[in-house]
Amino acid sequence: MLGKTVLFLPGFDHAGIATQSVVEKQLFKQEGKTRYDYGREQFIEKVWDWKNVYHKRIKDQIKKMGGSYDWSREVFTLDPKLSNAVTEAFVRLHDEGIIYRDSKLINWCTKLNTAISNLEVENKEISGKISLNVPGYDKPIEFGVLTSIAYEVVNESDLERPDEKIIVSTTRPETIFGDTAIAIHPDDTRYKHLHGKFVKHPLLEKKIPIVLDSKVVDMEFGTGAVKITPAHDINDYQCGKRNNLPFINIFTDDGLLNENCGSEWEGMKRFDARKAVIDKLKEKNLFVGEEEHSMTIPICSRSGDVIEPLLKPQWWISQDFMSKEALRVVEEGQITIRPTHSKEEYFRWLRKIDDWCISRQLWWGHRCPVYFVKIKGSNDALMRSNNKYWVAARNIEEARIKASIRFPDTEFSLEQDTDVLDTWFSSALWPFSTLGWPNKSKEMQIFYPFSMLETGWDILFFWVARMIIMGVKLTGSVPFKEVFCHPLVRDAQGRKMSKSLGNVIDPVDVINGASLKSLQDKLASGNLDRREIKIATKGLKRSYPNGIPQCGTDALRFALCSYTSNDNANDINLDIKKVETYRKFCNKLYQATNFALMNLGEESYKCGTPETNAIEEQFILNRMNQTCQKIATSFESRHFMNVTDAIYQFWYEICDHYIEYFKFVSKNGKPEEVKSAQGVLVNVLDNGLRMIHPMMPFISEELWQKLPLKKPTESICVAPYPQYDEAIAAQYQKGSNTFEQILELVSESRGILNQYNILKNGKLFVEIKGSELKDIVEHKSQYVKDSIKLNIESLEFVTRSDELPEGCVSKSVNRSIVVHLLVKGQIADVEGDIKKLDRKINKLRQKYQNIRNIMNNENYSKANESVRSSNDLAIKDLTIQIETFEMTVNNLRKSM
Repeated sequence: MLGKTVLFLPGFDHAGIATQSVVEKQLFKQEGKTRYDYGREQFIEKVWDWKNVYHKRIKDQIKKMGGSYDWSREVFTLDPKLSNAVTEAFVRLHDEGIIYRDSKLINWCTKLNTAISNLEVENKEISGKISLNVPGYDKPIEFGVLTSIAYEVVNESDLERPDEKIIVSTTRPETIFGDTAIAIHPDDTRYKHLHGKFVKHPLLEKKIPIVLDSKVVDMEFGTGAVKITPAHDINDYQCGKRNNLPFINIFTDDGLLNENCGSEWEGMKRFDARKAVIDKLKEKNLFVGEEEHSMTIPICSRSGDVIEPLLKPQWWISQDFMSKEALRVVEEGQITIRPTHSKEEYFRWLRKIDDWCISRQLWWGHRCPVYFVKIKGSNDALMRSNNKYWVAARNIEEARIKASIRFPDTEFSLEQDTDVLDTWFSSALWPFSTLGWPNKSKEMQIFYPFSMLETGWDILFFWVARMIIMGVKLTGSVPFKEVFCHPLVRDAQGRKMSKSLGNVIDPVDVINGASLKSLQDKLASGNLDRREIKIATKGLKRSYPNGIPQCGTDALRFALCSYTSNDNANDINLDIKKVETYRKFCNKLYQATNFALMNLGEESYKCGTPETNAIEEQFILNRMNQTCQKIATSFESRHFMNVTDAIYQFWYEICDHYIEYFKFVSKNGKPEEVKSAQGVLVNVLDNGLRMIHPMMPFISEELWQKLPLKKPTESICVAPYPQYDEAIAAQYQKGSNTFEQILELVSESRGILNQYNILKNGKLFVEIKGSELKDIVEHKSQYVKDSIKLNIESLEFVTRSDELPEGCVSKSVNRSIVVHLLVKGQIADVEGDIKKLDRKINKLRQKYQNIRNIMNNENYSKANESVRSSNDLAIKDLTIQIETFEMTVNNLRKSM
């Protein structure tokens, strides 16, 4: 609408973990089968079937929301074009050494059987003992308990039980099988005699060393001794590295104890083992006690499972150099991030970033384009975690060439890695993979870098930072020049939307409306288990007892924009009642336009601001011009809340002021006055609809097409957007100000009549300073009387207060106009009203004196000009109000 070339690029990512998880649940629920029953190829076909259904559903939602994308360019992250870009990026980065293979501690979800990133872990803080439902367990599991265990001290060659024990505490007794040391602080005098000693493992026939570590041990906490399980805890992992401890994995991928725990324990579920371990320790008199303890429980955001730290070989991207570059381009202003707190979060995260684990043990996604070189006669198990034995390649032929160069004169075979890449890897390439990279396409030349990325703040790290990291590295340029992070949509109580809470709002249900039963039926058809469905059904009934009313797309879009500013500190607590309010606003637009269509005749009007001498018309045209200025400034600063406020206010001025004037002039005006008013009405409706079109695309298009205009374009979506015009401001400002004073007079007249409950035979006297203004207002007296809409017997104009009859009360409209109402004989308690007015006068005098005290201060001259100007105006206004109320009191006293 501003005449610029725009590409609004639509697309969808394959959502690896989320999609595979949903399909697996669905298959098990419907057929009782797992992915292994189908095999990789057949299972992926099932996922594609699911994807096609839900891809269409999401796309339909976006279309119903009025998303004006270039759908001819729609892409999906598993499309061949994007898959080629993923392979190219991986190969380049691996060849450069930025992608590497290593065994590190990762977040493992036993439910999904895959690694997940730190960003996909929800850390649940608890203050003490609590029971939580964990997938795969029939009964809730207890957390928030600190268990103290005794380890028997032994000499290097002595495995007999001595009398001395060292006590350690843990919230995870089941990990005892992975203990490879007890750590103490080197300066702790309590344990000086134990330096270099060993303890006997409580449940396994082995001894483990007592090591000195000042980083992992806090002497002031507990006993000052810590059990070290390097393969299952990040702090213990670092301690293990520092002290060259063995790393023993004690869990299978499914969360069962493995062979390293001994035959008695092998195959037991990890949380079942927790109780069994405590029972065994009690039996051996090594259990010391339990107490409640605050802790953080890592929860998989995808499955709800408790994360298990595991040591596994994975593919990693080194972030050191690339993260510094991503910081630099934002610090230098090549990319602007709004709001400010999102920019600060971006800096905080990148300054403490870890290497990125990009491999996932899934079947749905981009299979890692890397091949293991199986050298004949070698031990595969030892070599698979070694980066040396892997080659990245665009195809098997290229892999064979690379392997031959690396291992000349060696007999080998190649095996592609079965892992897939983290979905965010392909999403990180989005700005350029969608435009044809690595080819130097025409689209890359025209549209890259993009001007803006608009997204939720919650994926600032998942997606935004990674797009910047990869864009700068692979293209040498930033991927976009601006990032605008919108708030998240939560329910009316501020809770995150969750199917298990029953508070999810489907935009289509708001658009079309939905009964409570249909919402509950939709819930039952999903993948929630029976317990969650029961809770969610109750949640739905609490949130939407009468269902969701039909609100339409335009009202929903306008409501979302009205919540959104450039300094979003909070998320959107979406109240459907607010959306309903904007549905009523849509009705107001429709009624205003429909009224015009019935009163404009057959003539077709030209676009453009008409010339007019009527101050009422100058007022609305000037307000329209001011609104254009506010909108332009607010769009530029991404303050969409201010845009909607300005447009909302302007439409109410059209309906409440201009259309009321139009009705008056149509009834009382001359033909040329009526014709002028019609031209202005068409113009303000035309501009008002074009202003609101980005927020309300459907109703604005529908109504705009009906206007009797000689339209410059076929559709409103490419019609010129209304712009501020300095000439209009200069030409119509004075007339606008005059009519604004008339509107104030009408408003204050209604107010004083209502205040004294005079609904008929009211006698108003208007005192006006300035002959020009007085002449204009007198000329508009009939309009003023009609606009007050109360039974007024008379409306007279006076030049001085001594012309007023006795028994009048007065109200200051502004510095130029005072309205007086004759109340003598109309009110019973005159003395009571005098007392009320005296109290008001005293309050106003106090305000006046406070400002005077400030102005009389010896340092007042140092105050800035805007403060002094504001105080000067306040003094003038207070003087007028005090004089007006004093005059009212004098008049009332005379009437007693």
